[in-house]
Amino acid sequence: MAEKGPTTLADLSLEVRSKNAGPFWVTMELFLRDAEAYRIAAAEAFLDERTIARLYGVDPDGVQIFRIPALNVVKISFPRPVSQASLRDRDVHSGQHHVPLAALPVPSV
Repeated sequence: MAEKGPTTLADLSLEVRSKNAGPFWVTMELFLRDAEAYRIAAAEAFLDERTIARLYGVDPDGVQIFRIPALNVVKISFPRPVSQASLRDRDVHSGQHHVPLAALPVPSV
């Protein structure tokens, strides 16, 4: 029987998604399962601008994190590394940017 790895943000979420927020920004959203999952995922000691900067290779000063406890949602936005549909853009709709965030291991639950 295969051993399960660490709990990730995807495990705590109903949905993790990313999308364009215009040609120069990416937005990602964590829709957490419940208040306890939100408490874990939204903790500033766990998920902060430096963590996002490390995951996505962006400047932490450009990262914006919005915590919405009434909805159990965390929204994250940052400037795209290259503008949408430019020659070096590999994900025009930013539909795959959520994968590193979803795979992020969370503190012991």
